[in-house]
Amino acid sequence: MFVLEAKLRGSTKQLAVIDEMIRTAGFIRNSCIRHWIDNRGVGQYDLSALRAVLARKYEWAKKLNSQARQASAERAWQSIKRFYDNCKNPSVKKKGYPRFKKSRSVEYKTTGYKLSPDRQSLAFTDGFKAGSFRMIGAFDLNYYQPEQIKRVRVVRRADGYYAQFCLAIDRLEAVEPTEQVIALDVGLMHFYTDNRGNQVENPRHLKKSEQSLKRLQRRVSRKVKGSNKRKKAINKLGRKHLKVSRQRQDFAVKLARCVVKSNDLVVFEKLMVRNLVKNRRLAKSISDAAWRQFFEWLEYYGQVFGKIVIAVPPQYTSQECSSCHRLIKKSLSERTHVGECGCMLDRDENASRNLLAKGLEIISRGALPNFEF
Repeated sequence: MFVLEAKLRGSTKQLAVIDEMIRTAGFIRNSCIRHWIDNRGVGQYDLSALRAVLARKYEWAKKLNSQARQASAERAWQSIKRFYDNCKNPSVKKKGYPRFKKSRSVEYKTTGYKLSPDRQSLAFTDGFKAGSFRMIGAFDLNYYQPEQIKRVRVVRRADGYYAQFCLAIDRLEAVEPTEQVIALDVGLMHFYTDNRGNQVENPRHLKKSEQSLKRLQRRVSRKVKGSNKRKKAINKLGRKHLKVSRQRQDFAVKLARCVVKSNDLVVFEKLMVRNLVKNRRLAKSISDAAWRQFFEWLEYYGQVFGKIVIAVPPQYTSQECSSCHRLIKKSLSERTHVGECGCMLDRDENASRNLLAKGLEIISRGALPNFEF
């Protein structure tokens, strides 16, 4: 699947109608969760049938397109199925019991919307009659056929409403082989250090915006609850958080594309980030670095460019000497590796060389991992 996103432009009345559509989708999803809680043993088909019952019971729920109601029921079943899968897995401590959520999106499948001939406008044709919306940034839709669009999702964010088009295509790009290999050891001082000693600085987007976020949060706290000024202050705070999130994603996407396109083999460490953030002293810095997001984009671009991208276990890569392979115990504050054989390297460069050796060993055994998106 490939996703294209465009911002929707419409009148205040039209945007209010979109809010009703999103609330209705959230009502269907939460009703399915409640039905599952009250009637244990119900399955996916029972939840799918419940959406028709809700449409007959509530006139305003019937306004939402039938496939959009079905997508909301499917979303509820996904959270239930994830809970069942976690219960069967003893290694997962938090099982993720399904909860009621405030919806921020509504999803259509193949009906309930219509694209204009120039594919620059989107109209909703269900009972809400939201009308036509002009799209900003939808020029790439002209390269694809309408039948390739499998789902359309309308998402509400702090700075407006967006339409996401899910396209059933396989994105592949042909690139020339570079005959280069790289192994990445991520860290907090430097975003990553490769096996050649090259380092990329950690951008620290959250830390740079922390003062602005604190100031905006204080403004929210001073406003009277329920007032319009408080809503405006909350919106400004949300926009700032959204900007930081977009900066982080933009950095991860561009860097991952550059790394994969410039190398035929990319090796990185398979970190359990959710365990690392349990350290209360480093949790904010680890979350700001967004390593997991960077790894996911590495895997994605590996499929796009047809390159080999593998994750290897990071155990003992910082302690083992990349030259003589002896274990040299060192604390986190020691940034230089000094081996008994006389090898002297930056700690992260030594770890990246060990990661590359592990990656080549995995390839020699033919045990390449399978990534699913």
